[in-house]
Amino acid sequence: MDRRNFLMAAAATFALPMLPAHGVEGPLRMRDLYNKDLSFSDLALELEGKRITVAGFMAPPLKAESKFFVLTKRPMAVCPFCEASADWPADIIAIYTKRTVDVVPFNVRILTRGTLSLGEFRDGETGFLSRVRLLDGNFERA
Repeated sequence: MDRRNFLMAAAATFALPMLPAHGVEGPLRMRDLYNKDLSFSDLALELEGKRITVAGFMAPPLKAESKFFVLTKRPMAVCPFCEASADWPADIIAIYTKRTVDVVPFNVRILTRGTLSLGEFRDGETGFLSRVRLLDGNFERA
């Protein structure tokens, strides 16, 4: 195998896992995860347990030195929701990270990646209730 063929084979091997499994180019939109009645969409159910990318804004953290934050569709200067699941809006996602979150200003767009988890979950440390989460998440400025 010559160098060119090797490089093409290597590129194909590493590029395939990065292609979106859901057939949507670029990051997912938060609205793609819900139906109009706020039930989970077929796409969300198909992607549960898989790594996805979602763009948005980091809401101010609930507490200092946290390992999770809330991703919002629009910039928000205050925590969007800490109430009951019935009040959970379709435009926020909890992002759980392995490390303490380095806070990004609330008006800076970020890309988040993580494993999609669906269903009600109450954080034991903060009491924050979420319906949609990215686990083992990471983020970068968009």
